[in-house]
Amino acid sequence: MGSIAIEPSTAVPSSERVEPGSFPLISAKLPTVDDSSPVDVDDVAAKWVEAFNKSIGSADLSAISEVFLDESYWRDQLCLSWDMHTLHGPQKIVELLKKSEKGCRIKSLALDKSSHIRSPKTAKLGIEAKIPNVQAFLTVKTDVGNGQGLVRLVNQDGQWKAFILFTFLKELTGFEEISGRKRPLGAEHGGHTSKQNWLDKRKTEESFESEEPTVLIVGAGQAGLCSAARLKMLGIKSLIVDREERIGDNWRSRYHRLCLHDAVWFDHLPYLSFPETWPIFTPKDKLGDWFESYVKLLDLNAWVRTTLVKSSWDDASGNWTVSLERKIGDSIETRVVHPKHVILATGHSGEANFPIINGMSSFKGKLFHSSKFLGATPIEEKKRAVIVGCCNSGHDIAQDLYENGYDVTMVQRSTTLVLNSETNLMHMSELYGEGSPQTADADVINWSTPLPVVKTLNIDMTKIQEKEDSATLRGLEKAGFKLDSGPDKSGLWIKYLQRGGGYYIDVGCSQLIIDGKIKVKQGCEISEIVPDGVVFSDGQKLEADEIIFATGYQNMRTQARTIFGDELAERVKDVWGLDEEGELRTMWRKSGHPGFWFMGGNLAMCRWFSRTLALQIKGLEEGLYKYDEL
Repeated sequence: MGSIAIEPSTAVPSSERVEPGSFPLISAKLPTVDDSSPVDVDDVAAKWVEAFNKSIGSADLSAISEVFLDESYWRDQLCLSWDMHTLHGPQKIVELLKKSEKGCRIKSLALDKSSHIRSPKTAKLGIEAKIPNVQAFLTVKTDVGNGQGLVRLVNQDGQWKAFILFTFLKELTGFEEISGRKRPLGAEHGGHTSKQNWLDKRKTEESFESEEPTVLIVGAGQAGLCSAARLKMLGIKSLIVDREERIGDNWRSRYHRLCLHDAVWFDHLPYLSFPETWPIFTPKDKLGDWFESYVKLLDLNAWVRTTLVKSSWDDASGNWTVSLERKIGDSIETRVVHPKHVILATGHSGEANFPIINGMSSFKGKLFHSSKFLGATPIEEKKRAVIVGCCNSGHDIAQDLYENGYDVTMVQRSTTLVLNSETNLMHMSELYGEGSPQTADADVINWSTPLPVVKTLNIDMTKIQEKEDSATLRGLEKAGFKLDSGPDKSGLWIKYLQRGGGYYIDVGCSQLIIDGKIKVKQGCEISEIVPDGVVFSDGQKLEADEIIFATGYQNMRTQARTIFGDELAERVKDVWGLDEEGELRTMWRKSGHPGFWFMGGNLAMCRWFSRTLALQIKGLEEGLYKYDEL
């Protein structure tokens, strides 16, 4: 008998798994600092900025060590290079700066005192306030544009030095976003001769009959919409294509009771925030309607019922040739477009991870992947369901089936991190909650912390969360459900970044497991599928009418292979997981194939990193850098 073909295997604990080829994240060593109070925060911050500007202007860059701790981090997004970096310590900083023929591309920093929250202040890092520091928002001037940032200064042996510096490019000089004070007029007054009104122009623009899209975006979820919105504000014409009937159907078509597990304050899209009346946890159909409205309100170009049937890339011209089939009414229109860039925005995962198991074809009931589950309906005669997989989808499906009369067993092959939804909400509320900072400010604070530091700080937070959720966690263990606390006990976020799954944000299923209403089969491989059930490696058989594989998805590179073929798939790099600096691999960055980009992640990630991606494309289009440039 063959065993289940699901990777990774149970030989590696769930908390320790990473994406193949990625680097495990090394926890940061936190500095020992002096908590000397009171302190003149404005003076401390101003003197550090002055010293920093002097150090980057020196020929040998030797003064860098005078402004950074030995154990420090500089996280940068497009200010030092046309990429993202987390540089650990002065030596790594100097090494990167010396790779560039231009030296440090940052010309100067300045303090940002544009609001109360942005003005220098004393702050604490970590849930137990381990690192007292002076926090200061920054403005950044580079050789190509302007950015922002944040620095955390600590007092070590009487000297204030940077423990964390975060810089990110926000706009390109001469190519600022067409928003705010630069928004379009929207009306033509005087002696104009055009007979087209706004609607006429929109139809012309969206049809692409007389011009080519510079960027073709495949997928109309949050990744595709955020990318299109950012590109539009930079004056780059893009076209979104999606195979669904309507924008938002990629959410509407999911299982009946699905709601987002992240709160509304974390999930705003660029330029258009959810209204104050929006529910905390967004229902799937409501999100689908919001996406459809977003396209209309921001005048994004999107074709639904459209399939990419053929594509090729020409290295010499730097253009794609893409054949599309678009259903319009009952007819099919074939269109060929020649974009310079393609963004694959079909989600941060790839093809469904659907195992091949001996005997599958003999099963007499329903057997499918969780991506095909549309929701349970009440049943009169008892049915038995086996769910393979214990992350968010597996739990949600199990709960839905149980509440509609099924006898449900979950198959847990390894371990799962479980975090109560209310606990997660409470711990995010300081940055993303009612009365929290504006989203733009919260995002800078949130993304400023390098992931090695996040991992170290999250170990303390995870201990507290587990204490708060102790009744649930003890009950699950008593019921035979195996738990983990994430990589090195660092919790949910790091686990998500390292492997994209392996956790459940509890919205009610845990109690059903604790009460024995949903059963758990733990720690065994499936040996075979038989006509009426599942046989495990320990010889036990579970009878089943339905078998649902909530076994996740493969690397996004598999989706690229399916849509664009083997040649492209062999050139691009693996997606998700971490590189050796502790940054996410390939997503929102150069893919390894010119003119091809991966875009995905949750709504908060798409909101933030869509600007990073759009600026890279704009920089290429305006000749500010070449694809293979540092």
